[in-house]
Amino acid sequence: MNICMMTNTYLPHVGGVARSVSTFAEEYQNRRHKVLVVAPEFEGKPLPKRAESIVERVPAIQKFNGSDFSVRLPIATVLSPRLDAFAADIVHAHHPFLLGDTALRIAASKNSPVIFTHHTRYEDYIHYVPFNSPALREFAINLSTQFANLCDGVIAPSESIAQLIKSRGVEVPIQVVPTGIDVKAFANGNRDRFRKKFGLDDDVFVVGHVGRLAPEKNLEYLAEAVALFVKGAPNTRFLVVGGGPSEELVKQIFEKHGVSEKLIMAGKHTGPSLCAAYRAMDVFAFSSKSETQGMVVAEAMAAGLPVVALDASGIREVVKHNKNGYLLPESAPETRFAAYLDRLYKNRERCEAFAERARATAELFSRGHCADQALDFYGEILRATRRDRLINGLNPWGTLLERLSVEWNLLAEKAQAVVQAVATVSEQKAS
Repeated sequence: MNICMMTNTYLPHVGGVARSVSTFAEEYQNRRHKVLVVAPEFEGKPLPKRAESIVERVPAIQKFNGSDFSVRLPIATVLSPRLDAFAADIVHAHHPFLLGDTALRIAASKNSPVIFTHHTRYEDYIHYVPFNSPALREFAINLSTQFANLCDGVIAPSESIAQLIKSRGVEVPIQVVPTGIDVKAFANGNRDRFRKKFGLDDDVFVVGHVGRLAPEKNLEYLAEAVALFVKGAPNTRFLVVGGGPSEELVKQIFEKHGVSEKLIMAGKHTGPSLCAAYRAMDVFAFSSKSETQGMVVAEAMAAGLPVVALDASGIREVVKHNKNGYLLPESAPETRFAAYLDRLYKNRERCEAFAERARATAELFSRGHCADQALDFYGEILRATRRDRLINGLNPWGTLLERLSVEWNLLAEKAQAVVQAVATVSEQKAS
């Protein structure tokens, strides 16, 4: 099968979507499928030749609106001979805009079905766009819903997201497929080497966190909670792996509580170094409310870590309260979060029991199993759309009409999303 994956974020960018796309791309190649990833250019350390060889880069605006995202230039992919020559059986869009629009156009030109992975609750990211407003939030919801309905099938990374997008009006087939993780790699990270690098003795109790350090990750809450915990617990540290605009905020909160010396900002890590970072921790702390799946939580569990987290979408599918960690209500105060960290700190037997169950949970998210699920869904969609694709293929005007239909639908989609957003906000103001 020839699989064309189109994404607005990809390696060397560090983030959930980029890692998800690269994980599936690697697994598809392991099964001898041909993969082409279309993605913007990103600043950072170049990928190894083999990894970059499957990527078609398009010019992009770097660090859009002060974020660490890049935004591709809209005309770029039209000019790619490599993309034109790639005989895609499936076009897989990973965003509902920018290269998502391009995915629909490419699929129409190649008479191929389109799959869309609804990675993110896009309304939680509107602070990266100028003119943030309630209307823009509604627009983001409507745009992603209508884009999904222009596709032939949708992948939801968790049951929480599947139910959410159904309630919002997504009508095309939906399949729950988490992003798989390399369970063995995370289980075998070099704990001692990473601890030694950051001056952590064997007896230091380390609360860890991995992820982009950005406002949508609820890091002000997390930093307050962990600072309260380490303030009252001797021989403890908070190890933060990642980077982003909220890095200074985390530092300021630890300074405010007078525990700056207990904060370790380790920066971004990937590959074996990331696996070692997880293994260097004793407990994983996570407070994001904007996740569509708990990928970093599953990675932490593969490394044998109990998790303390908030009961939010994507997370509740992984963390089971009082079994492999603690799951607190979203409204829980920081003091309560800190108290649950303290429970694990004071009861190492419970900590180890949770760790064993965490390792068993992680096995359910192996990357091979998840890739097989996604490929099965591709097959279902190919079979379901076969008749229409045959008709288009036999009709000389079929492809042209399909492309015109896509352009009209994209225009109508955006116009409708604007109208619905304005109407919703007007109703809210009136009430």
